[in-house]
Amino acid sequence: MQAFRSALLIGAAAITGLAAPLAAETVAIRAGSVITDAASEPSGPATIIVTDGTIVSITPGTGPVTADREIDLSSKTVLPGLIDLHTHLTGDPGGDFWKEATEPDEWGVVVGAKNALVTVRAGFTTVREAGSGTETAFSLRRGTAEGVIPGPRIVAAGPALAIIGGHADVNGFRPEVNELLDSGFTCTGAIECAAKVRLASQNGSDVIKITATGGVLSQQGRGLEAHFTPDEMKAIADTAHKLGLKVMAHAHGARGIQQAAEAGIDSIEHGTYLDEAAAKAMKANGTVLVPTLMALEGVSEGLGKGVYTPVVENKIRAVQPLMASLVSRARQFGVTVAFGTDAGVFQHGRNAEEFALMTKQGMSNREALASATTGAAKVLGMESQIGRLAPGFSADIIAVDGNPLDNVRVLEQVDFVMVRGQIIE
Repeated sequence: MQAFRSALLIGAAAITGLAAPLAAETVAIRAGSVITDAASEPSGPATIIVTDGTIVSITPGTGPVTADREIDLSSKTVLPGLIDLHTHLTGDPGGDFWKEATEPDEWGVVVGAKNALVTVRAGFTTVREAGSGTETAFSLRRGTAEGVIPGPRIVAAGPALAIIGGHADVNGFRPEVNELLDSGFTCTGAIECAAKVRLASQNGSDVIKITATGGVLSQQGRGLEAHFTPDEMKAIADTAHKLGLKVMAHAHGARGIQQAAEAGIDSIEHGTYLDEAAAKAMKANGTVLVPTLMALEGVSEGLGKGVYTPVVENKIRAVQPLMASLVSRARQFGVTVAFGTDAGVFQHGRNAEEFALMTKQGMSNREALASATTGAAKVLGMESQIGRLAPGFSADIIAVDGNPLDNVRVLEQVDFVMVRGQIIE
């Protein structure tokens, strides 16, 4: 009878394509040195045990262990995987806004799969996807989570909420084309804006992205100040928070930044024209700045080359002087700065170049590393899962030559990456 039951189980597995789960693999990482979090010093030689995607132990020395396999990183510094709070995996740099009318959303998944691999190979094991097509980032999120494609953990916003005709709404085309390409996530008035937050939540958004002000790369030359009314912003923030979601706001103009902070928005992305009043509002409300210094670096490389329209080039030149002091301005007033790059505006894989730009504006190497690990994890509400190496945390692990606390630029060349316990080749 037992043999008959076993045969039935085997037959059922064959029919459904399923098989009995394999035992969890245990991996021992032999590290030359370990930085468990940005507040700690390098440990010296240590062994990290990983089972089923989770860190089990971190033990000083190189004593014998029981493991299915060992990974020799004895010449490397091992540290937590990096977190980028502002990426656009589904897009590549360029000024061809008209491609919205010629490329299907599905193409964004193809581009995103390419960029997910490039990004994770660069040491970024978690990213926040800060606005995409209706389903593209959600498909990528599932693909990396299920191991179908290699890439980072993805926290996805989906389509950004915008005012009609504002940054993130389709513009630059004939009216009938603008209407045809509408994402369905524009809103006017507090009630409609609250409804669009609920719609985004229903459709799978992990975070709500709004464009609180005009944008540098949109085809509008009429300024970068506040788009939503204070009531609209407050309705967005309050509704999102009731649903357990945070809100990230693209914002350049000072009054738009201040208004977003006062409404309870959780993070300001870019923050170009930050002034004292806006910074004090951010500090008072616990609003985090994600400065995306690499965005300006990337778009500036395209100036005078026919990449951008004259309208956009004028806006890029106008904001250039301001970004050189953004982080130092924010820190002067006690604003928390977290790591985000706007990758997609520039070439994916260059994310770690943001560190040097941050330290150039007064952050220490340790503060810059914390902004992309423990600090970024806190922004995501995932500080008990990622951002440090500790038992019970996800095995998101990278290795580099040298000590990033002495020279943060060593993070620009990552030699080993593990995400959720899976090694990225």
